[in-house]
Amino acid sequence: MTRTMQAITRFGLLWLILLVPTLALAQLEPTLEPAETMVALVEEAAEAAEPTLDSGDTAWMLTATALVLFMTLPGLSLFYAGLVRAKNVLSVLMQCFAMAGLMSIIWAVYGYSLAFTDGGTFNQWIGSLDKLFLAGVTVDSLEGTIPETVFMTFQMTFAIITPALIVGAFAERMKFSAMLWFMALWLTLVYIPVAHWVWGGGWMEEMGALDFAGGTVVHINAGVAALVAALVLGKRKGYPTTAMPPHNLTLTVIGAAMLWVGWFGFNAGSELAANGTAGMAMAVTQLATATAVLTWMFAEWIDHGKPSVLGIATGAVAGLVSITPAAGSVGPMGAIAIGFLGALFAFLASTKIKKALGYDDSLDVWGVHGVAGIVGALLTGVFVAASLGGVGLEEGMTMGQQVWVQFVSVVATLVYGGVMSFILLKVVDLIVGLRVTEEQETQGLDLALHDERGYSL
Repeated sequence: MTRTMQAITRFGLLWLILLVPTLALAQLEPTLEPAETMVALVEEAAEAAEPTLDSGDTAWMLTATALVLFMTLPGLSLFYAGLVRAKNVLSVLMQCFAMAGLMSIIWAVYGYSLAFTDGGTFNQWIGSLDKLFLAGVTVDSLEGTIPETVFMTFQMTFAIITPALIVGAFAERMKFSAMLWFMALWLTLVYIPVAHWVWGGGWMEEMGALDFAGGTVVHINAGVAALVAALVLGKRKGYPTTAMPPHNLTLTVIGAAMLWVGWFGFNAGSELAANGTAGMAMAVTQLATATAVLTWMFAEWIDHGKPSVLGIATGAVAGLVSITPAAGSVGPMGAIAIGFLGALFAFLASTKIKKALGYDDSLDVWGVHGVAGIVGALLTGVFVAASLGGVGLEEGMTMGQQVWVQFVSVVATLVYGGVMSFILLKVVDLIVGLRVTEEQETQGLDLALHDERGYSL
């Protein structure tokens, strides 16, 4: 009897558990038909898929954008200013400031649109004019999880520093007016197309080329233009028989230190988010630069008998350049290897090879940015492999294939940038003339072109 009562009790409880929710649901009027329910679910999924603003990512990218601008003003400006002779210190500061103004306006008017929109039939080569004068770039428009205004300005700072790098190659001998003409044309016809090829959905991106923060777009691009400019303009008066030492290495070291700090915005910021990849990009940037500093210092110590302040500052820049294309792809040990090889080859290019070939790249833009950029771009294809600590190759891609893709992207940038830079320099020479007079060069560009002195002692 007891077992029977227990069974009945359990049965009754089970019915209550099932019946009460059923009766409650039966009292509710259905609010959605099955078809409407499906539509609602699809709409919810679409809303979830739409990009939404992330305040953490946005805060980091605002900071990174300011850091990249800090690299040009005042970082690169002071780095270059200290390397030239005292009579030309204001001229390079003026050129860097002018780049910040001119490139910002060009970028806003048409540069951003051509680099980062879909060009339709021509998308492999160039974007469209859909965002001419920043049309559609509003307070509410997003690029991923950050405001499009922030993304646009971040990319603008890249467009500022790249032509500013080229200034070092023709320092102390190009007309200011010629510099403005050349840089405006160069940004339009060289930088913008290459940026689209790599980052805007162009043929290099489709091919699988890895350039996280600007190895090809910025450094190789600027480096080859610098080499061509140095060759087209010719040597400075008295070079190489007349000594032309840096007039203020203190300014140069301060500028190099600012570049090192600002470069975290350059590399870690290129992830466009505050996440683990950005953190690793910061770590590998520090390790590659530290390795390059020591590499250049010891190489110079062995070669010349003494380590120099100029050498260690230049080594830092070489390390920063070499890790730039690889910052989002490689691990710590890969970064150390890239920093070592990038600095070593840049040292050889800026000292031995430059002396042997006799060209006058005033501040070693090609030797540091061009050569270290090439080394970094090629080694990205090696150290991206998971077996070497990287993030891993794309599915179906072997290391050899990735290195080949990197090689093609490097050669294409060198050829296109070199040929176009030569043509543009010749065109500007016909319009306004490239070089100052011999008298102006002797007097110094500060007085000759700007009627000012850097120092009144």
